[in-house]
Amino acid sequence: MSFLAALSADADIVVAQNVFFAFIAIAMIYAALRVVTTSNVVHAALWLVLVLAGVAAQFILLGSEFVAVTQVLVYIGAVVVLFLFGVMLTRASLGDDESVAKEKRGMAAFVGLLLFAVMATALIDTFEDNRLVVEQPQSVSTVSDAIFSKHIVAFEAVSVLLLAALIGAIVVARKD
Repeated sequence: MSFLAALSADADIVVAQNVFFAFIAIAMIYAALRVVTTSNVVHAALWLVLVLAGVAAQFILLGSEFVAVTQVLVYIGAVVVLFLFGVMLTRASLGDDESVAKEKRGMAAFVGLLLFAVMATALIDTFEDNRLVVEQPQSVSTVSDAIFSKHIVAFEAVSVLLLAALIGAIVVARKD
């Protein structure tokens, strides 16, 4: 295979990755908008599953399969299920709730745009001309060793937080 043919094949792969990235990003943006605009709490949770699955798909495009699987297991498998249990145990409104949809929508949009502007400004100021250079891809064993050695306290803190949220949902749902 000649150098030009290899270069052309690499360019085709980059174009395909960009097309898939754009498709997944558009689907994630639509689903994220549906999370905050739907008046049904269960539907919002299902749209959130689609957003989190899109994040996992983006990680797969980056070649980080371990993080993608962790995204699916932890966020989709645990957090969304915990969220749905919390909604169901607290007997929240499962149908359409028009009072929630109409209240303070303008203020929510303003705060969202303000937060976006602050985050964008902070990111641009911080990483204006910097490029991320990865010398070699991290293996699964390297990532798991880092999680379960240096970051074990944070890992366990998240598990305790999830347990506390589940206990809190049960306490709120209990009848006095």
